[in-house]
Amino acid sequence: MTRPASPPLLAELRDPSSISAQVAALRALKNEIIGHEQRKESWINLGVVPPVVRILTSARARGKAASSRDGNGMSRDGQGIVHDSFGDAQDEARLQATIVVGSLAQGGPAFVAPLLSAGVIPPLLATLAPGEASPQLLLATLRALDSIAQSLPSDYPGVGLSDASLPSLLCGRRNAENIAAILSQTSSASIIQEQIALTASIIAKSCREDRHRAALARHHVLDALAARLASFIVATGFILSTAEPSADRPHATEAIPPPAPSRAQLAPILEAIAVIIQHSKYRTLQLLFSPAMVAVFPPSSLDPVAKAAWGFALTPRTAHLNPIDQLLPQLPGYYSKSSSPQSAAFPPLGSSRFSRTSSATNLASELGSSNERALAEDIDSPLVAWLVHVARAEGGRIRVMAAWVLSILCRSGFAHKRREASLALLIVPLLVRILKDECDKLDVTQSPDACDGWAVIERAPLVLALLVMDSPDLQKAADDADAIKVLAQLLKKTFEAVPSSTRPAYWSANPTETQYASSSVEALSSNNLGPAGVSPMVTHLMRCRAGALSALAAISPFKDEYRKKIIDNGVVPYIIDSLKPLEPGAAGVSDGISTTSAGNPPSVLLAACSAARALSRSVSVLRTSLIDNGIATPLFSLLRHHNIEVQISATAVICNLVIEFSPMRETILDAGVLHILCQQAHSPSAKLRLNAVWALKHLVFSAPNDVKMSCVRELGPSWLIQLITEETDDFGNYGEEFRPSTPRTPLGMGSSNAAGEQVDLLNSTEPERPCAGDEYEGDLTMTDSIGSLSRSSRPDVSLETNGANSSSRLGTAPSTTENIKARLAVIKDDELDPVQQARRDDIAVQEQGLDLIRNLICGPGAPEMIDFLFSTLGQDQMFHIFESKLRPRVVDGDNQRADRTGARAQRAASAGTTTTYPQYRIGNIAVSASSSSSSPSFSQPPQNANQNQTSGKSIPPTPEIILAVCFVLVHIAAGQPRHRQILISQSDLMSELVPLFNHPNRHIRAACAWIVINLTWVDDTSDQMNGRARALELKNLGIESRLRGMESDPELDVRERVKTALAQLGSLLR
Repeated sequence: MTRPASPPLLAELRDPSSISAQVAALRALKNEIIGHEQRKESWINLGVVPPVVRILTSARARGKAASSRDGNGMSRDGQGIVHDSFGDAQDEARLQATIVVGSLAQGGPAFVAPLLSAGVIPPLLATLAPGEASPQLLLATLRALDSIAQSLPSDYPGVGLSDASLPSLLCGRRNAENIAAILSQTSSASIIQEQIALTASIIAKSCREDRHRAALARHHVLDALAARLASFIVATGFILSTAEPSADRPHATEAIPPPAPSRAQLAPILEAIAVIIQHSKYRTLQLLFSPAMVAVFPPSSLDPVAKAAWGFALTPRTAHLNPIDQLLPQLPGYYSKSSSPQSAAFPPLGSSRFSRTSSATNLASELGSSNERALAEDIDSPLVAWLVHVARAEGGRIRVMAAWVLSILCRSGFAHKRREASLALLIVPLLVRILKDECDKLDVTQSPDACDGWAVIERAPLVLALLVMDSPDLQKAADDADAIKVLAQLLKKTFEAVPSSTRPAYWSANPTETQYASSSVEALSSNNLGPAGVSPMVTHLMRCRAGALSALAAISPFKDEYRKKIIDNGVVPYIIDSLKPLEPGAAGVSDGISTTSAGNPPSVLLAACSAARALSRSVSVLRTSLIDNGIATPLFSLLRHHNIEVQISATAVICNLVIEFSPMRETILDAGVLHILCQQAHSPSAKLRLNAVWALKHLVFSAPNDVKMSCVRELGPSWLIQLITEETDDFGNYGEEFRPSTPRTPLGMGSSNAAGEQVDLLNSTEPERPCAGDEYEGDLTMTDSIGSLSRSSRPDVSLETNGANSSSRLGTAPSTTENIKARLAVIKDDELDPVQQARRDDIAVQEQGLDLIRNLICGPGAPEMIDFLFSTLGQDQMFHIFESKLRPRVVDGDNQRADRTGARAQRAASAGTTTTYPQYRIGNIAVSASSSSSSPSFSQPPQNANQNQTSGKSIPPTPEIILAVCFVLVHIAAGQPRHRQILISQSDLMSELVPLFNHPNRHIRAACAWIVINLTWVDDTSDQMNGRARALELKNLGIESRLRGMESDPELDVRERVKTALAQLGSLLR
């Protein structure tokens, strides 16, 4: 059947006789298609999209109309009365065309595809200027963009639409500034408040990449959202008394925003803020230090005078709280051993005086770097308590979004450690109750028209996972609230059969002639519907599935008790099914996905891998449930998945499946996992390389020598040498692409538990691509309206760093705008500097590479493997590498990059965040880590550029690398007598070991004692003479005197090893 002739209405749109006739045609088209998908499809097939988009592109508001509007986009008369005038006819044409676009976009991905093909995004974004478009036109534009953002992108890569023009263009400089202007409108009119809510919604739906979030923060969108949030705080009357003008802050009230009107919506603002600040400590600090937030919640509100003004009773138990906590329920004594304020006075038996730290210090030690630890004393903004109050007082979406922002603040380290007690009693049960209520209402036959409430159940499990992650107390609170049972019920519901179509299928006499299987916008036509994409209900269920799996993984990483409950609830088969990816050639995929049985998107695969990794940390689970349900087969296929993040997560699970006691080790090895892991170890992705080497380390432990030799040959000897030697020059240029900030868990290098399981992983980073129309601003830009943030002085706290008992003075609290800027600059460098990120990646991979060598030379066949490595890698080359790893690295500063790093060090010094090692008392000897040749101080920046260029800069070796090298030497010394003779003959290497006997890290001191124990071990009488020679050499090096000074070491393990080493030395030297 041929298509009917073009109707007169379409001809008028293509070639209008007049503006008024064109407006009339647009009105008629709007009235015909609204709420009728069959007519929308017919008009698209007739070619209505290109002329409608052309109208948006060609028509522009007249300058006269724009100049008659105020900063809020409202047209007013002489008396200031708001009028709903549309302006001239061109504005009316644009308005009607925008409404048509919005109506078409509500049809879903199939209807959005022809709009994108016609280039609808740029003309829509060009309207986002409150002073140049009428309020009605701006509102219609935002509604259309929101409908388009709802369909982009698909959770299934390659299915549906893959266009990224909206977020990329949205985060450009001009458009981002327009977004900030919309958010900054102060009118209480309902149309303005709807504009603000829609803008926040578009941000939340569009910004899924870190470069987009960073661009919005850079262009002051985050500041505008913070001002909107502060207006809600003002409206609820929670502004603190210290925000009033004072002698030192005479303009304190100028930054305080007006109270939010009653029509304002809080949930979209909280959601947009959470989307922008997630995975970034720097952006979280930008939120806390934004002018509006500082004006409403100044740091001085924690002073005793301010607390007394609120009637706040100061006790040891409430010293860390702020006045808003008075509005929260009085809690019973729910304090764990780790969070109780009394526990500092009564530490567990056996703890030394060096390990007694305040809770603020404990939180500081959990932050990722020394620069971030310097901000630990600025934690627990009153915003945390206010969010707890909002989460309890409000309901529905507001409650979940408030808990989301709260969880991000806690996860980033900006909530006091002792606050876990209130979170365990006030927030965790609340989230579980929301999950239970929403899970009971979940119905797979529900119409997509009721999807407005889906965000609550989609987000709540992810918020719970973020909140309880790495916190045993909060995990216990979740278990007490029956979270595992509720999450298991939710996970099972996501596997229920979905009806074939959740929308009525309309009969059409003119079906689409061409069905496009490709999801690329370039391959689509503006005159045909695009691919159907993923059913809204399937998308909803997959997001719920990913959230449930993530929450189960976050609850169960530490205790077998929780893992057993997960198994008892019958969850394991569903976890295994969640590991099955969507097959590219699956039936019906090209036309869209309307069933949950087609496979899982990457988001579900990642969450399922996390859950499997948490369960695989249990020996009993490995031997029963995981084997019985066949986890190896789907997991093995994920090692070759096209998504690199899925490969990384699957490799992380393999780390736990190939450990020595795993019953699946031989099965996985026979399936060829060694070859795959060796291939992944050569990956350009640092995180995949790290996980692969980590898995190989576990695989070769106690394995037969033929497997170990195959591993070395498969990796390649030259590559193994390169793996443990290659380092990123701190003053060099690491690539040309800028890397964005990513969530970086503090990596305890080599943080494996007693069973050898992988505990922590380094998060990967992707090169940042600039947003369209945007240029990266390398310098930190901060407004000067922050004001004076004076704070009372605080006592010094002790800090344990890198596992060593130490005390370090944190920087002083910021009292000026310059200090705040300096601290933000330090955090920014830590998070965004690609050189620092590359060096952290190098250290992590090198440590695992050294541990791999250690595991290759341990076990029954160790002597044979030591000889094999000496011959394969080169004996002299290996010892030279080990020696270089123990020496400080001197970097030549004869370039401008050294000056840049010196400036960065100067900023760190001005922020009070030096990196000088503190003094430690080991036995009767006071040792400064900066005084030893192995750990020089680098706290002072170069005095001038010339000095820096001539002397260079000394970078001390990291404790993780030192410890890894020491344990390799321990195992070499544990070989045959000839291996001990070879090691003691390495005079330069042994000289580098001497200062390490007084290293602040107790594990390194113990490892040094083990080296002496193994070197002084005598197998039989034939080795007696050589053993005495080795003992004399150790004495001549000064190691015996070092051991004498360690006899009163504060650590019991070190003292016992030293006692054994001295006894063996003494017996040989008699």
